[in-house]
Parts: sequence; C-alpha cells; structure tokens
Amino acid sequence: MKLVKIPEDKYYDYRIKAMFECYKWDPQFCDSNTLAKYVLVLTKEENEEIVKLTEKLDKETRLAEEYLNKHIKIVKKLLLPKKIIEQIPNMQNYDKTQNIRLMRYDFHPNTDGKWVVTEVNSDVPGGFAESSLLPNLAREIINKPELEYNSFGNRMIDAINNALNKKGTIMMVHCTCFSDDRQVMQYMGDELKKEGYNVIYGAADHIKFTEKGAYCILENNQENIDLIFRFTPLEWLIQMKPFRWDGYFKSLTRACNHPISIYAQSKRFPFVWNDLEKAGINMDTWRSLLPETVEVKDLGLRQGFIFKPVYGRVGERISIEEACKGDEYIKILQDVKKHPKQYLAQKKFQSMPLKYDNEEYHICIGSYTIEGKHAGYYARMSPYPRIDSYSADIPVLIEK
Repeated sequence: MKLVKIPEDKYYDYRIKAMFECYKWDPQFCDSNTLAKYVLVLTKEENEEIVKLTEKLDKETRLAEEYLNKHIKIVKKLLLPKKIIEQIPNMQNYDKTQNIRLMRYDFHPNTDGKWVVTEVNSDVPGGFAESSLLPNLAREIINKPELEYNSFGNRMIDAINNALNKKGTIMMVHCTCFSDDRQVMQYMGDELKKEGYNVIYGAADHIKFTEKGAYCILENNQENIDLIFRFTPLEWLIQMKPFRWDGYFKSLTRACNHPISIYAQSKRFPFVWNDLEKAGINMDTWRSLLPETVEVKDLGLRQGFIFKPVYGRVGERISIEEACKGDEYIKILQDVKKHPKQYLAQKKFQSMPLKYDNEEYHICIGSYTIEGKHAGYYARMSPYPRIDSYSADIPVLIEK
C-alpha cells in the first residue's frame, strides 16, 4: 500500500474535473481541502485480503440482523431509540430477496501489520461518486492506465437491474436541504436514468405509504414507487413531522436500505455477539478485527480506551485527544460523564500512517458490499489518527 502524489501542475485540473465531472461538489470543509492530493494504491494481495475479510464480515452481519429482527429482547441491548423499538413488530415482513442490502466496512492499517475494522456503516453509507468516478480520473491524471479499480456505481446498477429488470420508478430519498446529500443521490440517479428508470428526488416525507406500497406525493410526480433508495439516516427519519415515517418499517416496497439496517448501525452491536453465538451465529471475523469494546460503566480504571458515540457519523465526538481541536476533547469527556449510555469505550489501536516525503497520513478504507459481495472502496486520509469531516477523500487504485 502506498501513496502516489498527483503532480502539482495537474492538481488544479483534477480538482475542477472532480467537481464538475465527478459530482464532488463539496471539496472543502471550513478551511480544509477535502480532496486529497494523493492516490492510494493497494497491492493485489492487499486488495484480495480486504475483499475476503469484507465478505466474511458481511455474512456475519446479515445473519445477525435477521436473527435480531426476530428477538426483540436481545435488541434492547443496542439501546435503539424508543420510536424504532416500537416499529420492530412492523419489520417482521422483511424479505431479504425483495430488498437490496448495502453496507460499508471501515478498515484501518495497524502498526502490527494487520487490519483493524472500527465499524460498519450499515444504514446509509455514502461516497458513491468518489468511489466510482474519482479512481478513473486519478488514473488518467497520474498516467497509470494499468492500475485497476472496482466501480461502486456499476455494482449498484447491476443489483438494481437484477431487482427491477430495468423498469419502474425509483425514489431517491435524502435530506434535500444539504448539497452534500444531493450530490450522492444525483450521481446515482443520473446513472439510473441512463438505464431507463424514472427517477424522482425527494425528502423522506414526500412518500405516502398505503397497503399497496409507497406512493410519491410530490406535485407533478404523483405515482407508485418501485424502489426506495434511502439516504436519510433512520435516527433522523424518526424525528420527521407529521408522523408519516412508520411506513418505511412496514412497507413491502423494495428498498435500499430497509430499516433492518439499524441493528448493526448501533455502535453497541458488539454487546449482542454473545447472544448471537449462543444461537449458533459465528462472529469470529468481527471479533478478530474490531478493537475491544465495552460499556462506559464497565471501563473502570482500564487505560488506553477512547469514547465513541453510539450513533456518531464522520468521526464526530470520538475522543482521540491528539486529533481533537480546541477544547473539543474536554467537552467530549464532560458529555460522556453526563450521558454515559450514549457512548461506548473502545480500545485505542495504533494506526499505521503512510509516509510521503516528510508528511504522514492516516488512512481509512471503506469497503462496500452489495448483496454480500465486495463493491468497491471509498477511502479518506487525515494527518491525525481520526477520520472526520476535515479528512480528505482519496481514490483507491489496485495493482494488477
């Protein structure tokens, strides 16, 4: 695994093309550039190892969530929001053959030469265009046509075509006030239009659910929906007013993703592994890759642990002291003390930075699965051992 720098005289063109040709509308967060000046190149062996581990993790995760969906007493250990717990009875009609299951597992290189997986983005993972279009652009910019990549967009199109046979209406559900959400949906929607689908962009409350399925209520787009492609997180969805979100849990309309995704999205997922293994579900791959994770109340005097929020996203409120800015670290510790059930404690691992000249960068490789099969990479890099909103997107290429 190595970094290849984009030539300085070509980076400006790369950035412009990323914005206008690759849907990278937000290449900046505050004062930080979020489009890396590097390309990440994996060896063939590294790629094969990540693919193998990813698919093993995915098998365990999907078996786990299907079991949890039938055993609400165990689910209570995940401390899901009350509104979601109340909807679990409505999810008993879940049929994995009628839905598309998408996940992304976050891999980090460790200083001991092994991979560490910190979480699964089980509910609404993003980075679609960055993982599908940036690699090819980067390959052209650095003039390395022999390097390969796996396009997430192509894999997703294949999955949707298998489900709908290139016909029907797809609703791209997202938070319509955020351009960074829209860019994810716009890329996927444009690709689906090329396949002949009728694509509608709308918010979560632009759908009405009936016994026959999902129906779009947007003016000039009032029609039945054949597939819901959701990018609104469930913990945001349940705050929607008026009360129309319950239909997502009981609808028979195909979805990517179905709300069953919430079980593994909770960072408390490790706390149900013992119960799953008693039921015969092997969690060995997860146990070998995830750092030791315990309840905050059970941490005691043990050292070397960090705190993570149960429903944190993009690295927010993770207490890695050297990566925190200003008084952020102190505020996190204060919040953990005030709301211990909203956090968990996880053993801090030693991230192995990649070096280029005199600079060091920490890497997170998000490995997608669609229907249990590896479906490409979305990677980010940071000068600090925390991947957050300030981190830069970096395309992943693979040696033959």
